[in-house]
Amino acid sequence: MKRFSQLYTTLDQTNRTSEKVAAMESYFREAGPRDAAWALYFLRGRRLPRTVTSTALREWATAESGFPPWLVEECYDTVGDLGETLALLLPENTSSLTLPLHELVEERILPMQDGSDAFKRDLLIRTWRELNARERYLFNKLLTGGFRVGVAQTLVVHALATVAGVERPVMAHRLMGKWKPGADDFLRLLRSDSSPSEPEPAKPYPFYLASPLEGSPEELGDLREWLVEWKWDGIRAQLIRRRGEAIIWSRGDEMVTAAFPEIAEAAMALPEGTVVDGEILAWQNDAPLPFTKLQRRLGRKQAGSKTRRDFPVVFLAYDLLEWESEDWRSRPMEERRLKLEDVIGEAARSPLALHTGNGIAIGETMELFPPDETSLFPLHISPLIHAASWEELAAMQKDSRARGVEGLMLKRRSSPAGVGRQRGNMWKWKIDPLVIDAVLIAAQSGHGRRANLYTDYTFGVWQGEELVPIAKAYSGLDDSEILQVDKFIRANTTGKFGPVRAVKAELVFELAFEAVQESTRHKTGIAVRFPRINRWRHDKKPGDADTLENLRKLMRTAPV
Repeated sequence: MKRFSQLYTTLDQTNRTSEKVAAMESYFREAGPRDAAWALYFLRGRRLPRTVTSTALREWATAESGFPPWLVEECYDTVGDLGETLALLLPENTSSLTLPLHELVEERILPMQDGSDAFKRDLLIRTWRELNARERYLFNKLLTGGFRVGVAQTLVVHALATVAGVERPVMAHRLMGKWKPGADDFLRLLRSDSSPSEPEPAKPYPFYLASPLEGSPEELGDLREWLVEWKWDGIRAQLIRRRGEAIIWSRGDEMVTAAFPEIAEAAMALPEGTVVDGEILAWQNDAPLPFTKLQRRLGRKQAGSKTRRDFPVVFLAYDLLEWESEDWRSRPMEERRLKLEDVIGEAARSPLALHTGNGIAIGETMELFPPDETSLFPLHISPLIHAASWEELAAMQKDSRARGVEGLMLKRRSSPAGVGRQRGNMWKWKIDPLVIDAVLIAAQSGHGRRANLYTDYTFGVWQGEELVPIAKAYSGLDDSEILQVDKFIRANTTGKFGPVRAVKAELVFELAFEAVQESTRHKTGIAVRFPRINRWRHDKKPGDADTLENLRKLMRTAPV
């Protein structure tokens, strides 16, 4: 645990990529495989099931520390992070024991899942007494599922690949799919043999991510060197057809087959040894549905006939990663695309396709799909966009929101499929976001380095004479602005509601977001998607902020 604590401290205190990679390399070389396996599990953003409530944690720590509850609450309000607050308040550790990370997880945290409150309390206090303040902090974060560390997944892959002596794409592929935090599995990750072998049935490939187009598209050169598609607003996924199975993996490294059984059923029409990259979309009446409709399908152990009927879906394929059990990623994009068209076309014309489908008629609307005999089959290929010039393409891009898409994708014809966000060969040319002016009405503390600052903001717009909450945003301000807003919040708090502070309605900010849609989960009946702070409007007063009716107009004029 001490070594893992040192690793966390190093990663938390540096912004230098080389130092982060070096620290992880050193840890993975020196730590035992059982500890290293769990460290990798947490560095990859995985979380343990929550076993102790925040209320119980606060109550037991208060009793152990001997401080009155009001003082603990005041400290929590100042620090802003419960795990850190309790770690600092607990008595100094006098034990000379060294608790390994794997023992902390396997013998302390996981057993609490099925234990009584008394069992949890005794085990928790025993563990606190064996750890120092930094280790207690990490223990508390792991226990509550709040552990976060500022390290990109590509850096974790980099460090492991260096330790194993293999190429980064090889390591990235090994980490995909079902990977368990055990010593044997960790040692298998580090094997030096990188020769290709028959893929595991459920193993996906690392996802290749597009970079945002920041300059003029003309800077990319001749338009004829690029394949152009719509940028879909769905769930990135890989469809895997191997050894008599069809499995769907999301970009979040989750198996989502059960949520989309009609797509898995249709995928059985693909040949053995095929992996297709694409997008899952909610689709009905010849057009994509809002993303919120697709969310209704996620997390389900089983999607019944009613769910499939109410929230129909399609899989739009746009890349072929594996064919006849051979890795095709090194082949040019254009070659992969041509073969993909054959593969999806053959599947749609197969006997299975005649008995598979979800009743979706994909027709002439938006000229995305031609009407044909495959219209009920939920596997389709993402159509290419053809334009004679960048100017013509720019005009089509501006019309994206009306089509229910987010913009365009630009893929270099000669490029291989990469790993992660490799710049140069695949760009996303998104439409400009929607914007409104809103008033800061509440805030609460952030996490990690920002745990002692108010950085999680709630914004409101006018409904008559009242400001009603419309969005929460956590990003968009620089460090100097964050400190100014934090100072304002502390000096202008009008009420406290747990960790949330209501503040004087004075500061106005321009918020950017991708879409506006109806929502039964919000009191206003409206939700905005991906809100973030665009800029601080020092030039505006609260009365100049937008209204709820303005948002409703955006919903009518800018459909998702």
